[in-house]
Amino acid sequence: MATARFIGEPIAVAWDRPPLLEKTPRCPDRFTWREEAFEIVAVREEWRDYGRRGRMAANMQPEHAQRAQQRGSWGVGRFFFRVRTANGRIFELYYDRAPRDSDARKGAWFLRQELLSDE
Repeated sequence: MATARFIGEPIAVAWDRPPLLEKTPRCPDRFTWREEAFEIVAVREEWRDYGRRGRMAANMQPEHAQRAQQRGSWGVGRFFFRVRTANGRIFELYYDRAPRDSDARKGAWFLRQELLSDE
């Protein structure tokens, strides 16, 4: 059985070929966390969450909110990736589409957790 170590820190990501749509990215080819570079060799799982959080959860009509929950809307949603790196470590990372402020409208990448084996 695997356990997880929560990290929740921002990371820098890179692709060999950048995604066509910045707000709908595919899994990056590598990431840097705490000045250490990690090469992604396999994507084990990926999923999307278009749930609205905080003040964004209350700023939409119910019929529009239901549609946005399925397809997403501007600045709302997270793209999750469970990956294996070249050194064999398993991480979950995600892209958060929410803009931080008017100067940082592209969203940000985060390292959610590292999955550890009990073996």
